Amino acid sequence: MQKKKATKAKPKVRPKLKPVSKGPSNVGRIGWLDLTVKDAPGVKHFYEKVVGWKISAFSCGDYDDFCLNLPGDGSTIAGICHALGANAALPPHWLVYVNVASVPESVAQAEALGGKVIDGPRKLGDRDFACIQDPAGAFLALIQADE
Repeated sequence: MQKKKATKAKPKVRPKLKPVSKGPSNVGRIGWLDLTVKDAPGVKHFYEKVVGWKISAFSCGDYDDFCLNLPGDGSTIAGICHALGANAALPPHWLVYVNVASVPESVAQAEALGGKVIDGPRKLGDRDFACIQDPAGAFLALIQADE
């Protein structure tokens, strides 16, 4: 009986991550993050110093919200919003926006599975938006994926 030659296992190669893209492949990806607080100007320097983000103002008419930008290339990755208007009653929080194929269909599915609609569906800019609460009590924003 012949012995089989030992073969070396091929090293596992980590798959390359696909860049964020537009269209259906964008569905399911985190599309945005917002921090909503009463004192947006007061907290912006905290994140600038702790995380290293660069801050830029975003005019909302009578007041400014703020963009959080990467220090290297200046890409805007998140925002700091005032807790005003529809957000006035909310506690301070980070809200994650996830891209979905259809906000109305995702809202209907969330409700069917025991979730609650907190806001919307409505337009946010030119995209459909809704904020839901899952059965465990966590909040999530749904946003129409870019086409």
